[in-house]
Amino acid sequence: MVEDGDRVCWKKKSIFFDLEYWKYLPVRYVLDVMHIKKNVCDSIIGTLLEIPGKNKDGITARLDLLNIGVKTDLQPEYGERRTRLPPGPWNLSRAEKREVCNSFYGMKVPEGYSSNIKNLVSLQDSRLLGLKSHDCHTLMQQLLPVAIRSVLEKPARYAITRLCFFFNAICAKTVDVFKLDKLEEDVVVTLCLLEKYFAPSFFDIMVHLVVHLVREVRLCGPVYFRWMYQFERYMKVLKGYVQNRTRPEGCIAKRYIAEEAVEFCTEHLSDVSTVGVPSSQKMGVSKPLSGCTVTVVDRDLLNQAHLYVLENTEEVLPYIEQHMIHIQTAYPKFRKRTKWLQDKHNSTFIQWLRFKVQSELNEEDNHGVSENLRWLAAGPNMAVPLYRSYLIKGIKFNIKAQDDVRTTQNSGVYLLAHTMQVASAKDKNPILSNMGFYGVIQEIWDLDYQKFTIPVFRCDWIDNTSGLVVDELGFTLVDLSKIGHRNDQFVLASQVKQVFFVDDPMHRGWSVVLSMPNREYNDVIGDDVLGDVRIECEPFTRGMPNVDTFDEVVVELGSQNIRDGCEDIWVE
Repeated sequence: MVEDGDRVCWKKKSIFFDLEYWKYLPVRYVLDVMHIKKNVCDSIIGTLLEIPGKNKDGITARLDLLNIGVKTDLQPEYGERRTRLPPGPWNLSRAEKREVCNSFYGMKVPEGYSSNIKNLVSLQDSRLLGLKSHDCHTLMQQLLPVAIRSVLEKPARYAITRLCFFFNAICAKTVDVFKLDKLEEDVVVTLCLLEKYFAPSFFDIMVHLVVHLVREVRLCGPVYFRWMYQFERYMKVLKGYVQNRTRPEGCIAKRYIAEEAVEFCTEHLSDVSTVGVPSSQKMGVSKPLSGCTVTVVDRDLLNQAHLYVLENTEEVLPYIEQHMIHIQTAYPKFRKRTKWLQDKHNSTFIQWLRFKVQSELNEEDNHGVSENLRWLAAGPNMAVPLYRSYLIKGIKFNIKAQDDVRTTQNSGVYLLAHTMQVASAKDKNPILSNMGFYGVIQEIWDLDYQKFTIPVFRCDWIDNTSGLVVDELGFTLVDLSKIGHRNDQFVLASQVKQVFFVDDPMHRGWSVVLSMPNREYNDVIGDDVLGDVRIECEPFTRGMPNVDTFDEVVVELGSQNIRDGCEDIWVE
């Protein structure tokens, strides 16, 4: 105990400092990102929606503002029966609370992404109830910035969005150490912005610990090596071992020893999988899951799918070059018209390849034609199996009709393709470059080439010219009703990445594109685990307004802190 005038300060020195080496450790304890993120999420959600027990606003918080001499226009006004609190920059109106809850209520996420968000929303009370640690993780990573896009004033909304983007960057699977300094500077600015628009009571110790997360990444590596999700999940497994509640430790020990014995025995048996250990997602084989219907499809659609398979097969690439040379030789007048040559190639290549391979097979040397190329040139069967669900490398894809009757969304896909881009319909000299395409799976085909099958998706692709925009925060918005690329609907199932679409509360009819987190970990064992570590900081820095933009917005607001158009808060 140290006496300082009239003030008595209590100070405690940890017993670990008695160890000689303890004071020299750069990291004496590791901060748990899972619990930090959960507490920060509870504080933001509880304050915005005024959830009892989680709300950081109240009479005490307003008196703190009065004591330190800031935002004095937000001080409480006492009445005979109840106290009036003027609405601050962090308060939502009743309509805004309903809008946020309706946005969460209508969200459909891919299977395995999170729990059903709809079950966490109470529309009657305009609250989120029963948030678990992983629910807060998904909210802070991607969902919360979308739900608040049309509420709050721009400075407060951007400050919360910056904090969410920081958590999204800090929890990435790979880390770029050269971007950590910039990331640390940005999170400090973000917390300063939050201090401008939120009450001091919001900034407890958990919010303060966010500043130290980048330092621990620099010293300890990526966050997912150290957070507590896997341990919390394993605690649930251990709790499931308990059968006799009067002796829980004995039940856990007995069941654990029995499981270890069974796993030891499986190592000496053939064709027996290890107990409780799932197979790797990377080694997963593509396989259909449900809803097989064999249908004779339209010939034009089948040729379109077959042509896409041929153009994405390595053995066929030399034949494509030969066919383009053949077209240029046969039609010298159109040699410089790239688009006409490509259309002519698409309409004649399938038949030309069939005759070309057949002629090579009739010769004595056979030209080294493989059996796979022979069956590819022959074309697929007209009777095509159609599926409602398909599993690709551990990721489940559904058709749109299947998602309409389910609580999950697995039909959104993204494709990065090297394709021709034209400026307009009259452009006769397109250029080749990479372009991203967003679409929704309508049908899942399994093309039968007799000796093997190839799964392809028939998708409705969003028109990139009129149905896709990127806003000032870097969010990609799509209009799912504007369909384009109708002559190129198919894509190989192994080429796409899964995305999902969330209705944009700011622009009616548009949807925000969100991506699935990367679940693949590098199978590296040894000292070089962190050899090429880098973090995907792009979502945090790309498209984000700089600090000067925030200052301009503050100047426009003036010195008034009371929100216009928001109801007063009454406390009994």
